[in-house]
Amino acid sequence: MTGLDDIARIGADPRRGGYSRHGYDRAELELRTWFTEEAGRRGLGVECDRNGNLWAWWGPPGEGAVVTGSHLDSVPGGGAFDGPLGVVSSLQALDLLQAKGFVPGKPMAVVVFAEEEGGRFGLACLGSRLVTGAITPAAALRLSDPDGVTLAEAMRSAGLDPALVGPDVEVLRRIGVFVELHVEQGRGLIDLGAPVGVASSILAHGRWRVSVTGEGNHAGATLMVDRRDPMIAAAQVVLAARRAATGVEGARATVGRLVPNPGGTNVIPSSVDLWLDARAEDDARTRAVVESVAEAARAAAADEGCEVTITEESYGDTVVFDPALRDKVSTVLGGVPALPTGAGHDAGILAAHVPTAMLFVRNPTGVSHAPEEFAEAADCSAGVVALASALEALAR
Repeated sequence: MTGLDDIARIGADPRRGGYSRHGYDRAELELRTWFTEEAGRRGLGVECDRNGNLWAWWGPPGEGAVVTGSHLDSVPGGGAFDGPLGVVSSLQALDLLQAKGFVPGKPMAVVVFAEEEGGRFGLACLGSRLVTGAITPAAALRLSDPDGVTLAEAMRSAGLDPALVGPDVEVLRRIGVFVELHVEQGRGLIDLGAPVGVASSILAHGRWRVSVTGEGNHAGATLMVDRRDPMIAAAQVVLAARRAATGVEGARATVGRLVPNPGGTNVIPSSVDLWLDARAEDDARTRAVVESVAEAARAAAADEGCEVTITEESYGDTVVFDPALRDKVSTVLGGVPALPTGAGHDAGILAAHVPTAMLFVRNPTGVSHAPEEFAEAADCSAGVVALASALEALAR
């Protein structure tokens, strides 16, 4: 797909495969430059808001705008489509509208939200959370990456002023509706035989940090009976997450990151941090999964003579997308199917403040957040046409 091909070299990860593009790192900054140039080539005026989000305006900025877009960052070793497909498709949808001579009756914009995946600073949808006030500026600026670089330092190195971050009422007033196109992260459209669909809801989901502390010691000199090994308790937490999720219908629980300290092969770790991602159809089910894991963590730590703390780092309740907007978009597109998603998005953060909708493009692998993520060129083109039709109907 033109556009995706243009950025295919940026952030390619030779170790993990796929792409590693994280907020304000070299790859993501290069992508921001690419977006600014592409928008300028189309006659769009580009602004960067005080929270690091990029806005490309078709005509003068104004309130009640029809806004589309997505993000350009990725998870570590992510696929080529998650995020960039929505940005590229947004620009190409405007190309279609401009080519047919459409004159919008409302302001229109394409937005690129900052650090949507949380791949660098650990908090997903950071740009949209800051705009909406879902996180305080102080808490956000204290976030740090694995190298100890804080968000404040990273923003400053990118030419932004961290003293200005925080809720932005003016930006929210400018958004009349927000429509985000995204590659589907699952198999819903495959099973339905449809190239494009709309989102009905997002599962309740959050991230919890589980920290187990024990006693660091020598791997060869310490008898098994003398150990207080936090890795043993951490391993039990990983298994408990699988058990807890399978015990709640529709729930998902994942430990995708585990960090031992000090991390030597011949060293019993003194502490282990791991991160639990839990999701389910509603708050009660999600919390039930987390509590089950927490109980198992406390028991496993006690058995091993360790201590454990569990900290909620982020949480979002179930998001139901604006029914009127969802139905309007579906009708414009000829009645395409509506389906829920287990993945979080900036559209989900904005949904509490402005009417939002999402379009999904079929992913024949059903795989996302991995190099195997894919969408056929014909389906991508269908997504662009669908997005252009939706934007035209909303901006008349």
